[in-house]
Parts: sequence; C-alpha cells; structure tokens
Amino acid sequence: MNPCKITLADLEPLPTLSFLDQLNPQQREAVETVDGPVLILAGAGSGKTRVITYRIANLIENVGVMPESILAMTFTNKAASEMVERVDKLVGGLSIAKPVISTFHSFCVRVLRRDIEALRIPSSVPGKRPSDTPKVLSFMTRAIRRN
Repeated sequence: MNPCKITLADLEPLPTLSFLDQLNPQQREAVETVDGPVLILAGAGSGKTRVITYRIANLIENVGVMPESILAMTFTNKAASEMVERVDKLVGGLSIAKPVISTFHSFCVRVLRRDIEALRIPSSVPGKRPSDTPKVLSFMTRAIRRN
C-alpha cells in the first residue's frame, strides 16, 4: 500500500457543526422562531446580521419555506449586500430561487414601479431625486384631498 495515498477507509467523518450551535440563547431563540415576523433590536456588533441570515437559512433548510416567499429589509445597501452574500453562502445551492433581501427604500421603489397602476398613482409622479420631495408632497396632498 502506498503510504502517500489516502483512501476513504482512512478518513474519519468530521463532526458536523450546525450554524445554530454558533448562537447564544437569545440569538438562537430569534432564529428558531418561525411563526410570524421577528424584530431584531440590538447594539452594534451584537450579531444582528448573523441572526437574520441564520433565520433565513433555518426557514429554508429546516422548516421548508420557499426562498422566494421570504422578505428581509434593512436600512443600508451595505447591510443588504452583506445579508445577500451570507444567505447565499449558507443555502445558495439549495434552490435557484432567492429570498428578497433589500433596503426599505429599494423594495418600496420596486413595488411602486411594479404596481403603480394598481395603486392608481400616475407614472408621472416625481420622486427619483431628493429635490423632488416638495413635488411628491404636493401631489400626495392633492390626491388625499380628492379622496
């Protein structure tokens, strides 16, 4: 037998470490809560992004939730990008479909663009630049008065 050759019989199985084992009790509770939404409030560096991404992974891997039925929203593009990357590392190969992970702003813009007619809002409504704010407020005030 060649001493440099490794055969499967020589390998001992490595213990598997669940991503849930990496969480403290409060984080694990948030990750394992599957009924309804969860609001994560915690200080900087406390593991909020980890909890959210692990919760998404748990819902997909262990609960059987379809990825495309999950919505996670945050305030910054950086946080949203980080969550997308982490979720993809955890469950990326399980499905072609992906959860929607977005900032509040970009998600709302996406919904408005997709459903603007159903919402009976003219597509001519301004709002693409911060300087449009007075125009948007004026439009909304007129729309409220009409209804």
